[in-house]
Formats: sequence, structure tokens, C-alpha cells
Amino acid sequence: MLTCLAIRNIVLIEALDLEFGAGLGVLTGETGAGKSILLDALGLVLGLRAEAGLLRAGADQASVSASFHFASLPPVVAAALADAGVVVEPGESLIVRRQLRADGASKAFVNDQPVSAGLLRTLAPALVELHGQHDDRGLVNPRGHRALVDRYARADAAAVENAWHRWQAAEAALASARDHLARAAADRDLLAAHLRELDALAPQPGEEAELAARHRAMKQGERLADDLAALRQLFAGSESASATMRAAARRLDRIAGEHALLGEALAALDRAVIEAGEAEDRLDRAAEALAHDPEALDGLEIRLFELRALARKHATRADDLPALADTMRAQLAAIEGGEAGVAALAAAAARAAQDYRGLAEALSVARGAAAARLDAAVAGELAPLKLDAARFRTRIERLPEARWGPGGIDAVEFLIATNPGADFAPLGRIASGGELSRFILALKVALAEEGGAATVIFDEIDRGVGGAVASAIGERLARLASQGAEGAGQLLAVTHSPQVAARGRTHYVIAKASDGFVSRTSVARLDGEGRRQEIARMLSGAEITAEARAQAARLLEGV
Repeated sequence: MLTCLAIRNIVLIEALDLEFGAGLGVLTGETGAGKSILLDALGLVLGLRAEAGLLRAGADQASVSASFHFASLPPVVAAALADAGVVVEPGESLIVRRQLRADGASKAFVNDQPVSAGLLRTLAPALVELHGQHDDRGLVNPRGHRALVDRYARADAAAVENAWHRWQAAEAALASARDHLARAAADRDLLAAHLRELDALAPQPGEEAELAARHRAMKQGERLADDLAALRQLFAGSESASATMRAAARRLDRIAGEHALLGEALAALDRAVIEAGEAEDRLDRAAEALAHDPEALDGLEIRLFELRALARKHATRADDLPALADTMRAQLAAIEGGEAGVAALAAAAARAAQDYRGLAEALSVARGAAAARLDAAVAGELAPLKLDAARFRTRIERLPEARWGPGGIDAVEFLIATNPGADFAPLGRIASGGELSRFILALKVALAEEGGAATVIFDEIDRGVGGAVASAIGERLARLASQGAEGAGQLLAVTHSPQVAARGRTHYVIAKASDGFVSRTSVARLDGEGRRQEIARMLSGAEITAEARAQAARLLEGV
């Protein structure tokens, strides 16, 4: 429920902090005192359009903060905050704030976290339900009537919604499969030709890199072939340097003992013979490694060209060609078995449609029964509210199948006829704003157990009525305010009726004062004597008489 409203620099309000509690709270004051300013301020913090005209004259910036406390956040609120990435700790109050600048720009915050005004509008229906003289939202808006009847019927509307989404998902899968099958069948011949070409080439993963490496080695061998042959020739034959060094080593070995230097010469020559041998061995190995067969090189180049050409043709890498072939095989297999798959999906879609239709038909029956009970309940509230000539009816119409949806197969709208013999018309089209407010009150009383926003506000619901009707309105407002969890509901009423004001658990008086230059609106919470004085003023006007005070005391004692 709404626990606090803080207003800064809105129209005639310079600074105002109001605390609210459970039950019925009433706001009274003389005409023109500024009751509408409070509602405009609350509308601003709930996401309505920010207009520079709301800014108090001479102020650069205005702000409105509204604090709400819940044992646990309403599911709609929790989901919207989670989607927006706004964190509210368990047990923490929900503080919604809106700032307005002189240029009309505004900023919005939830628990000091920046949010969009759109998020505030999403949260608003679960936080505050406002019913004014010509309000076109809330119960007047037919878009919400179906959900109200479903809650009144205690119907499992969620099951219908889930069945609808399953049906639509099945239809989408069927349409996709049919489309895929049609496109795939049209490409069957081309797909088969591509697969034959791939199978004929039979590419292997990693083959391109391996062929490229071999190609580089063979081309290198081709380039170095003459040099390698000449080098190997230098190491071959009896006249080669290696043969000469070995012959010298044999002769030196016979005389190495004759002198130390000869021994050293022999050792050096032996090392040279060994190194020369190793060099010759490496030349032989290099020649073998770089050996190439011109025919083999030609074949390798042809294979590499074909691989790369096919990869370019399919706009892929050569290494991905084997996987592409597998994909094409699967596509051809899917075409072959596609008709069976489509038939299975068609059967699944038909079952999903049947499930939805069965649940929706049951929901429609439940709606019809609930509508009859609701019509009777509302009718019982009309006479005490001086609407005894009026009639109320919940119209349920079967929608054409093209318009079926997650809400079922019905359109639901509340209709009224205000005079005998008059045709029924939508709730929002009646002539009198006062009648509209009283119809809404009758509906709220009938739907009280079905819940709604955390805080409900009625703006001058008692306009144009008095006496017993005003008393009946006050009694019903008080009853509505006690319908929350453990009797802790909250309803605020802006009223001119002393009978309604006397029913309030808390009472606020709104006044406007002027110092000759600036007018200011103030709001004060009244105590027992203050309430008696204010209700006496409402009864007698500017001059409060002793009789008015006595009558005010009787009204307060009577509740």
C-alpha cells in the first residue's frame, strides 16, 4: 500500500510530506483548495505525461516520491522490475520518484535506480487504481474486463494461455517444416549433383594443408635438384676431396709416431674425414627428402587445385568440405523422410489445437456462469447508490477463430443501461460522471475479493448526491478498504460528502492560503476534534453552527 507521498514544487505545493495507513483515508477541503494537485502529482510519479505546467512558479525543478510497502511484491511488479534490472530487496519499500525540469524534461527512479517513464506506467496498475469523474482507465477500459471475470470465476485462465502458446508453437513448427520441405525439394537435383561431385573428390579433413606442404617440398626439390646433383658428384669417385683426405690419413698414420706434430695433424685430419662423411650423409638425406617425380608433382597440383576450386564454389574452406558433404546427405535424407516428418508435426498441431479449444470452451462456460453471478451482485449494489433504474450486464461474445488468442475465444465487456427501456452501452459511455463513479463503486464492491491495485483512489465519487446515497457510498468505501490481506486494504477518497468523510479511518484536509502575492496549498492530518470541525464545515458551509457540530459528532459516532 501507499505509505508516503512527498511533493516538492508542484503547482501550488512548495513542500509536502504525507503519510498514509491502511483502511479508508478521506481528503476534504473547499472547492479550489487544490485536491486535484495531489492527484496530478501522484499521476506524475506513476508515469503520466510530464508537463512543465506542473512546476511551481519560480522553481527550477519539481519532484514527487511515492513509497509503497508490500509483504511481498505483486508478481506483475516483481516481473517488470526484474526485466528492467531493478533490484528491490525482500522487505524493502518500493520508492518511485519522478523529477521534472522547467523545460519539461523528466527523470524517473525506482529505489534510486534510473528507469524509464514507461516502466512506471507498467507498474502503475498494480500500485494505484484511480477512479475519477471521467476516467477512461481501470474498470472502464474493456481491455481488462475479461481478466476480471476470469478472476471472479476462479477460472484457470493461465491453462488456456499456455495451451494457446503450445498450439501456436506447433503451428509455427509445422509451417516451418512445410516451407523447408518445399524449398529443399525444389533444390533436390542441384543438391544431389553437388553431393556426387563431393563424393567423387572425397576430400579429407586436413588434406589441403598436407598437400600444400608436400607441394612446397617438391617444388623446392625441383629448384635445388641441379645443385644437389653437383654436390653429390663432388663427394663421389676416387678423385673426390673425401677420397683424397682418406688416402692422406692412411699415409699420415704410418708416420704419425715420428713426431708429435704429425700426431696432431693425423687427429685433425681424422676429424675432417668424419665431418666430411657427415656432410655427405646429410646431402644424401636431403636429396632423398627433396626428390620429386614430375608426374607425382603434376598429380598433386591437380588435386590441390580441385580441392580449392570446390571450396570456392561452395564459399567454404577446403577442410569443411567433408562436413558439407555430410550436411547435404542429411538434407537429402530429410527430403526423403520429410513428408513423414510434416505429417507428424501436422498431427501434433491438430492435438494442440484440440487441447486449446477444449480448455477455452470450458473457460467460456465458466465465464458465462461467473458473469451471471457478477451481474446479480452488481444489481444488488445499484439501488442503495441511487441507481435503482439502471441495469448492468456482462456481455460475452464468441470471437471468430481468426481472433482467438491467449485470452480464449470470448470478448468480454461490461455494459450498462441507465434508464428503463434504454439500450445497453459500454460502461464508459454513460452521460453522468457521478453515475459512472457509482457504477464503478458497485463493481468494485462486487469484485472486492478478486483483488486489484494495492491502493484504490476515488475522486469525488459522491458528487451530486447526499443523504442516504452518500451514506451508502461511505459504507461501501469503508467495506472495500477492509478487503485487503487481514483487513489491511487501502482506499483513499477525495470527497465533499460529510457522510463519506465520517467513515474515514484517517482524515486529511486540503487548504489554500495566500499572502497577497503567492498562493500555497497545504494538507494536514486531522485529529478527533479537527475532524468534527471539518465535517461540521462540510455540513453548514463557511459559518460553523452548533447544530452542525452536533450533527458532525453524530455522524462520527454512527460509524
